Amino acid sequence: MPFMNTRLVFVVLCLSSLALLSPTMLAQDARSSSPPKVVVQPDGTVEVPAQEVPMSAFLSPEAKAYVTQHLKDMQDPEIVKQDAGVPRFMKPYLARDYELFPVEKKDQKIGGVDTYVYTPKAGVPARNKERVLINLHGGGFSGCWPGCSELESIPVAALGKIQVVSVDYREGPDYKFPAASVDVASVYRELLKSHRPQDIGIYGCSAGGMQTAMSVAWFQTHSLSAPGAIGIFCASAGGAFGGDAQYTAGPLGEARVMLPGRSGGPPPLGYFSGTDPKDPLVSPINSPNVLAKFPPTLIITGTRGFELSSALYTHEQLVKLGVDAELHVWEGLFHGFFYNMDVPESKDAVNVIIRFFDQHLGNAAESSHALN
Repeated sequence: MPFMNTRLVFVVLCLSSLALLSPTMLAQDARSSSPPKVVVQPDGTVEVPAQEVPMSAFLSPEAKAYVTQHLKDMQDPEIVKQDAGVPRFMKPYLARDYELFPVEKKDQKIGGVDTYVYTPKAGVPARNKERVLINLHGGGFSGCWPGCSELESIPVAALGKIQVVSVDYREGPDYKFPAASVDVASVYRELLKSHRPQDIGIYGCSAGGMQTAMSVAWFQTHSLSAPGAIGIFCASAGGAFGGDAQYTAGPLGEARVMLPGRSGGPPPLGYFSGTDPKDPLVSPINSPNVLAKFPPTLIITGTRGFELSSALYTHEQLVKLGVDAELHVWEGLFHGFFYNMDVPESKDAVNVIIRFFDQHLGNAAESSHALN
């Protein structure tokens, strides 16, 4: 018997078997392997079947490991607890920042408010001598001082070669709105005695991003000039929730379902109890007149950040009103992702922050300080 290639025999047998199947049987098999059906209700509500969502193929290997660990951490009630204002899962990131970025930290009262002043140990170059950044830390208006403050300030101060003043503004549950806005204004007013407003930048992540927008609105109603530029990171100018991201980015980025308040305004945080969610001093997004007076604004978010939709909407409204607004969205990354500086995408985000303020504070600069 002549030799026959075994793979050829296998193919022939498979084709013969398919020939024996009736069209009806083939159709039934196709139906059984088809994906679950998406249901669209009369009002446009979409019912999405359960599905597995893999990590984005566009992430670096370091970011994939980072996102995986973050999702696990968010489901561990012990590791999200804070020790002296530092969430436990953030401690390694903070220790790493002190290894990577040489800064001097001074505990100082400015305008009667407690602050940390970060100065690069290498010194501040002449181009930045007159400039200063104000950081408003994250933490849901209920904590994360100094944890979030340090993570948001140290890399920017060291790599941007600029002084950063982080404000320990009053938070809930002991204090209510507008305590934080009052504190930020006190620090800002004091810095205006030694700096031109165009030389001052303000930025923050999460609650700090919200407070940045709220502070600009507060300045407008209290006869304070607008700062040179601001950064609204991991947040928006009108609360952190809302839109499609609450159903998609929230679960994918925080491993839990996160729904907004029924009012459609800021999340139901104790700090905002008793406020009107439509008040422009609480949600500046509600006032075109307030938004139109915003200085150049940098917005940073991620496709898995639960603030994604409201951040995009903030950018849309600012652009519509003619504000110089810049939007950067990181694929596959979550709320406050740039706290881990060993991840390439975090380094990229910090570079964007540094370049933005370098270009907009005082006189436009010809070059930026980049992270290698």
